[in-house]
Amino acid sequence: MFPLVLAILITMAVVAMPHPVLSHPLDPLSPLELTAATSAVLASPLLHGHGRPVSFHYVGLDEPDKPDVVSRRHRAAAHALLLPRRAFVIARAGGASHELRVDVTDTAAPSVVSHGVHRGPGFPMFTTEEQVAASAVAGRYPPLAESVRRRGLAMGDVGCGVFSMGWFGDSGDGDGEAATRLAKMQCFVTGGGATANFYARPLEGVTMVVDLERMAIVGFRDRAVYAVPKADGTDYRAGKAGPPFNGAVPAAGVVVQPEGKGFHIDGHVVRWANWEFHVGFDMRAGTVISAASVRDADAGAWRRVLSRGFVSEVFVPYMDPEEEWYFHTFMDAGEYGLGVSAVPLQPGADCPPSGAGYMDAYYASADGSPVRSGNAICVFERYAGDVAWRHTEVAGPDAPVTEVRPDVTLVVRMVATVGNYDYTFDWEFKTSGSIKTVVSLSGILEMKATNYTHVSQIRSADDAHGTLVAENTVGVYHDHFVTYHLDLDIDGTNNSFVKNTIVPRRNSGVPATGGAPTPRRSYWTVLREVAETEAQGQVDVVNGAPAELLFVNPSKKTKIGNEVGYRLDPGGATAASLLADDDYPQRRAGYTKKQVWVTPYNKSEKWASGLYADRSTGDDNLAAWSKRNRRIKDEDIVVWYTVGLHHIPYQEDFPVMPTLSAAFELRPANFFERNPLIRAAPPRSSPNCSCSPGS
Repeated sequence: MFPLVLAILITMAVVAMPHPVLSHPLDPLSPLELTAATSAVLASPLLHGHGRPVSFHYVGLDEPDKPDVVSRRHRAAAHALLLPRRAFVIARAGGASHELRVDVTDTAAPSVVSHGVHRGPGFPMFTTEEQVAASAVAGRYPPLAESVRRRGLAMGDVGCGVFSMGWFGDSGDGDGEAATRLAKMQCFVTGGGATANFYARPLEGVTMVVDLERMAIVGFRDRAVYAVPKADGTDYRAGKAGPPFNGAVPAAGVVVQPEGKGFHIDGHVVRWANWEFHVGFDMRAGTVISAASVRDADAGAWRRVLSRGFVSEVFVPYMDPEEEWYFHTFMDAGEYGLGVSAVPLQPGADCPPSGAGYMDAYYASADGSPVRSGNAICVFERYAGDVAWRHTEVAGPDAPVTEVRPDVTLVVRMVATVGNYDYTFDWEFKTSGSIKTVVSLSGILEMKATNYTHVSQIRSADDAHGTLVAENTVGVYHDHFVTYHLDLDIDGTNNSFVKNTIVPRRNSGVPATGGAPTPRRSYWTVLREVAETEAQGQVDVVNGAPAELLFVNPSKKTKIGNEVGYRLDPGGATAASLLADDDYPQRRAGYTKKQVWVTPYNKSEKWASGLYADRSTGDDNLAAWSKRNRRIKDEDIVVWYTVGLHHIPYQEDFPVMPTLSAAFELRPANFFERNPLIRAAPPRSSPNCSCSPGS
């Protein structure tokens, strides 16, 4: 959950590219716009005179007002509304977090149009550069060198990483320690060439505190010496993990598209089958899906579904209360940045070997230079042999009848490697009108060194706080809570949240509609409730009564009178936080107690953990906003959905864990007059072909 950033591992491509032609007001900032924004900030007298260089922690698109974006979409291309281009910047200078909005419509003459200073608790994301610098400072710290020597190791074989330290009750009033940007540091055996998996070899017992402003170690503790886990059996690289198994892996397959790929990418706009949507990028959120509309073939019209969707936060608390572990309560998006952590996708592995389209992404480095993240996003069609719909009829005058339609979907994928964990984020669009989101976890467990070599030595669960996955190695219990921000616009802006609760009934034996009594004793029916306020828009999917969660447009109805809508279909990963309400990590992430929250649209409410997640106190997050209990009926509403997993590690998760996936789906609910795929053409016979390397 933390990036161990070593200077030798960092490669950053600073770019200077021509200004691309913008086709959409939600296009992410181009390299030229990033440069213009940061240059305007550096030239502004507002940040000068502090004696320290300015560092950039967030530079992203300051989105145009939503009504303007919607208005532009509905105008003819020749009369499209030209919206100003603005950047929102968080920069550190003089020990303060500065918020600036910069007009970059004319990149040759950018201008700062607003400036403010954050006065409350919390800090912006870490930068890659300061993590590298902190690692170097730790490498020169004499007490650490002595601890390394005590363990029989060489200092050159040890590397240290920056860990967010959370918040545990300091005042947060801007005075004392709460006003200082501090982080913890912990170390691993990284050298010697024995294994690439240094996460499996922690230097347990040693913790440092680093002042990121002064770049100095201000706290050090070596509590106890534990055995360093051995390198044998920890490497996951090809050729290092042992010879390949014979016959254990199925033969490789390939998807052939004789007519070419079926989607088209125009700048950041993707068109495929009956879908059109915009793919953006943000250094905190990663992939951003906007302006998703589906084509209603029967109505002959494009209809809006999703105005904006992205991963708002990934909260990962570990379940070890001991000194070196209690603060491991990471907010991966708000502290480290999912976009900054995006890695180049590998054709043929992360994405199909042919037929995939790729998008580069750009963000600002700490000094304001644009950084290119190549192949950060891929787009591809998926055909896995699934069925969109089918029926076989063996009775009737035309029998037998068999009709089957294959299910082909379009996937937008990004992978963020936040230290030891790899997250694959998919947005999957279906011709049925559904949008499915999938998050897949792989990578390496966060492991604790221990003197235990066998399970029989562990006296109780509180002796380990995890699973012994190898000698001297415990995989610590933890949670993953992935919270999505979903600004739905179901056939228009004003929507309502409807909870259709399934209620069991006892049959009285007397039919309400007449007729003879029947022996049936029970059935269930649906109790329809329309949420009026935010308090009614919070749902505990696990512990509540079974219900369908609908988002409808009350002003739009089908021909037979049903309100058009979409329903949220939770996947199996519906865990909620088990932490106590008064525990400090839970106060920071109070929204993880329930899976569903509905709020009125507010442009400033994007991040479930608050704008400043690092060392936040819970005063500015989704749970805090919802206490206002605003109206959500027949309003422009936002749905927040949290995918939750309790992770108990097992030996199969070591030394690298097989992928574990979780998903949820937005499915049409009376949105169409009938199955939108009823007129889909039956499949054609596949051409005979043989595929060989190089063909």
